[in-house]
Amino acid sequence: MIISKGFKYKLRLTKEQESFCDQTAGSCRYVWNKGLALKKELWEKKKQKLSRFDLVKLLREWKKGLDWLSLPPSQSLQQTSKDLDQAFSNFFHGRGYPKFKKKGIHDSFRLPQGITLMEQLSKKVGQAKLPKLGIVRFTKSKELEGRIKHVTISKTCGKWYIAFNCEVNIPEPKEIAQSKVGIDRGIKTFAQCSDGTTIQGVSPLKGNLKKLAKLQRKLSKKKKFSSNWRKTKQKIEKLHYHISNVRKDFLHKTSTQLAKSHGLIVMEDLKVGNMSKSSKGTKENPGKNVKAKSGLNRSILDQGWYTLQNLLSYKLDWRGGRLILISPKNTSLKCRICGHIAKENRVKLEEFQCVNCGHTENADLNASINILAEGHSVIACGVETVVSTVKQELLIRKPMAV
Repeated sequence: MIISKGFKYKLRLTKEQESFCDQTAGSCRYVWNKGLALKKELWEKKKQKLSRFDLVKLLREWKKGLDWLSLPPSQSLQQTSKDLDQAFSNFFHGRGYPKFKKKGIHDSFRLPQGITLMEQLSKKVGQAKLPKLGIVRFTKSKELEGRIKHVTISKTCGKWYIAFNCEVNIPEPKEIAQSKVGIDRGIKTFAQCSDGTTIQGVSPLKGNLKKLAKLQRKLSKKKKFSSNWRKTKQKIEKLHYHISNVRKDFLHKTSTQLAKSHGLIVMEDLKVGNMSKSSKGTKENPGKNVKAKSGLNRSILDQGWYTLQNLLSYKLDWRGGRLILISPKNTSLKCRICGHIAKENRVKLEEFQCVNCGHTENADLNASINILAEGHSVIACGVETVVSTVKQELLIRKPMAV
């Protein structure tokens, strides 16, 4: 079985190479923003679409008027046009509208061709030859596997990283776990399994809110774009990066353990984007309980529910398992013993008590058992929510199966 897998390493660049990477990322950002503005204008005025092939043709004209656009690798600029076209395709399939890029935020560029791995200098230092950038060194934290498809150079917290996207051939799973489990995701309890197992979350943002608020107050008092303002801003970026890494580490370890232990996992198909929408409203129709809803939204996003779903999707595929998503309707209000559905069944947030048969149980455990039962019904009826791992962009720390 061939899968797509990512390997990310920290680069050891010279000052000249760092400058070249900054210039290349800036050129890609310029092409993205100009292409996005043209596509937006053309659609609003004439209802016409601009394809990526049209953008590549325009790119040749832009290079004639702007000499600095000829300095970066042309394939990275062409890849930007391709990414922009894909972003619009995602938008027409229900995802967010493409946004203009800002300097210093997600600076990156991609090289699909001309990548050559060199002989590594030591066990921890590898080398690669890239178009126009030359030979770059990187800290090799793990062995590279498979055939390289493309590389992505990105900047995070002032440091440059290289990510290899590789095609890796893995053997078909010999043994598939026979265990089946339903999982109810929550805030206080991250995941309640139908077999009684409880997984507590880490909530990294909640644990760093005071520190983050303190740094943001300091930033607000600094003169914008001054030296001290930049230093404080960099501290905030590092803290956000730390929070993100803590969350990803927890989700990867949790999803790996679940995928190894169970052959079938059933979860609710939660629309996290809708659940975490702001309730602020407008001046004419202001929202209610805005502060409480804001805190709830922050707690929901801090858990990483959707990321867990994506990780389980491809990890179960690798091991021959299945992930089934079912409708969340009434899973927390239904009694697993008699099937009675009523709002009165939830006496408290953590307690379930059926008003029909008197069954009392932990509310999350009752919901997880209902979720597993619904999953069995879905399989029996042959109507299953397809969890596609081909189209999911899981990037470097979240490799995807294809």
